Amino acid sequence: MRKTIATAAGLLLAAGAALAAVPGTAQAAAPCARGNFCAFTDANFGGLGVSWSGDDGWWESNIADEDSSWANHGISGPGIKDHVKVYASAWQGGGVTICLAPGQEVGYNAGANDRGDSHTWTTGC
Repeated sequence: MRKTIATAAGLLLAAGAALAAVPGTAQAAAPCARGNFCAFTDANFGGLGVSWSGDDGWWESNIADEDSSWANHGISGPGIKDHVKVYASAWQGGGVTICLAPGQEVGYNAGANDRGDSHTWTTGC
């Protein structure tokens, strides 16, 4: 399931509050809900954000090859797929551009920037 995250003034205020709560982080991915993987069009969790609670073999055009920051807010536990692999092509092709461990947020990665087209939840990177 894919869901676009609104970027309204209220969310900006929430992001500012999250930033205050997380010292040393450029900006936390506040709009990314617990249990989801999120990708954002701009570095440091800015611009359009899209969230998923499951795998997606073909990202929509509003995020495909436009991803610049990522957050894995997945839930961990024994036997749970809690890592996220992002792929350079649809249907998990083209190689992995970035892999996120549970709780990991990446504000920017030059090698993965604007390359994502699909992702899967996995048990490890």
